[in-house]
Amino acid sequence: NYQYYYSYYLTVNLLLCVFCGPEEQARNRFQSELEFIQCLANPNYLNFLAQRGFLRERPFINYLKYLLYWKEPEYAKFLKYPHCLHMLELLQYEHFRKELVNAQCAKFIDEQQLLHWQHYSRKRTRLQQALAEQQQQPQQPPHGNAATK
Repeated sequence: NYQYYYSYYLTVNLLLCVFCGPEEQARNRFQSELEFIQCLANPNYLNFLAQRGFLRERPFINYLKYLLYWKEPEYAKFLKYPHCLHMLELLQYEHFRKELVNAQCAKFIDEQQLLHWQHYSRKRTRLQQALAEQQQQPQQPPHGNAATK
């Protein structure tokens, strides 16, 4: 069922690209690649790709290599899920691609992402609170200042 919708999606995008100008083609390509690369942040999707053999196909592996340009700041700024870049980097390694066939591997990655987000959120909140408190405190002159003698 998923393959049907994905094939339909690709066909519609292909037809759009055939009938639109170069600017629209570039925009459609950008949007499609942006959408796809962010899907790489989902370990269950990576498991799906691995189980269906996509991660063993040379053209697909080459496409993943091509997508590394998203690491450049002018492209990365559009990502909503920047950790997809880390997954893209890991997908460059054959050993990682092979391990993704195992559902337990995907589950482990999913759990690690959740832990990271939980701790990152808490740590960020604490840092923001400390910074706010620091900014609210009046600046005191350093000790030993000539004006106090």
